[in-house]
Amino acid sequence: MNRTAAAVVLLALGIALVVASTGCGGEEGGGTNPSDTHVAMGAHNFVQFACSSCHGEQGRGGVSADVPALTEVGKTLTVAQLTTIINHGLGESANPQKPYMPVWGSVISRSQVNDLVAYIRAGLPEVVGATPVSVPRDQGPAVAGAALYVRYGCINCHGPSGLGGVPNPLAEDKTIPSLSGQDFRHEFNTNAKIVEMIRSGSVIGKAPIASMPHWGGIIPDVDLAELVAYLKTLK
Repeated sequence: MNRTAAAVVLLALGIALVVASTGCGGEEGGGTNPSDTHVAMGAHNFVQFACSSCHGEQGRGGVSADVPALTEVGKTLTVAQLTTIINHGLGESANPQKPYMPVWGSVISRSQVNDLVAYIRAGLPEVVGATPVSVPRDQGPAVAGAALYVRYGCINCHGPSGLGGVPNPLAEDKTIPSLSGQDFRHEFNTNAKIVEMIRSGSVIGKAPIASMPHWGGIIPDVDLAELVAYLKTLK
């Protein structure tokens, strides 16, 4: 394993340890107290699954005009509505120029969804440690890209070091594809092809087919270049 791949694994383990330290998932709806275990777990899940990358830290918005803040929306939607949106995605799936929230149903567990809903319904309070991974910008683009791979939640579906393996039962190959190895390098043999795939995503159906979000309009060009630099280090 090269140094950059090892850095990603360490970053992922760090997130997992922070999430685990808050306790286990629980019943649907959770509580409204910021110290409630389900709310705290939901806050860490909100960061781990990159909700904050589109909806802003603590759901305050400001990332894209096409993505709403959740601080007010979360109070008007029911538990059932929020659960359905997380599991089935939302947005303009046919328009890659507009953000699309992915279909998370086959990736996020039921207890994690319940905790996310609890956090949103609680008003997305500040929870100690529930902050996105910092990105080192002074150690080269590949190192920054390794952190961004975690920050944008790529690791949740494509796995540490881009090894893939997350089940996607109704997809053609039954899994979310690897981002390493000769098959990936052959299909995405230029930087431009990788960037276009990240921007346009892969929305191929509804749950239980997992989908990759449209990142166009969310991830800035500098981050895209650093993500590509990281992906090109994978074997």
